[in-house]
Amino acid sequence: RGAGYAFGNDISEAFMRTNGISLISRAHQIVMEGFNWMHDRNVLTVFSAPNYVYRTGNRAAIMEIDDNLNSSIIQFDPAPSQIGRVFQKRTPDYFL
Repeated sequence: RGAGYAFGNDISEAFMRTNGISLISRAHQIVMEGFNWMHDRNVLTVFSAPNYVYRTGNRAAIMEIDDNLNSSIIQFDPAPSQIGRVFQKRTPDYFL
C-alpha cells in the first residue's frame, strides 16, 4: 500500500474547485483527538477507533451531518483499561 502522499493547501483547494466540493473528509490515519482539521478547515481527518490497538490512548470521533448539511464532531473517550483482566477459556462443546 505504501506510505501515502503528502499534499498542501494548494492541492486540496484545486481538487475541491475541480470537483465542485467544499470539504475533503478522510480517514484511516490515527489522530490523537479523534479528528484533525487541516488546510484552512478544508480537509478533515476522522478516526473512529478509540485507544487504537489497545495502546495508543487516542480518542475517537465521528462527524454527524444533519438533513441541512450542518455538521458537528462528536468525540469518544477510550473505554476504561482492562489490563490484567482474566478471560476464561473453555473448550467449545463441539470439541468434546
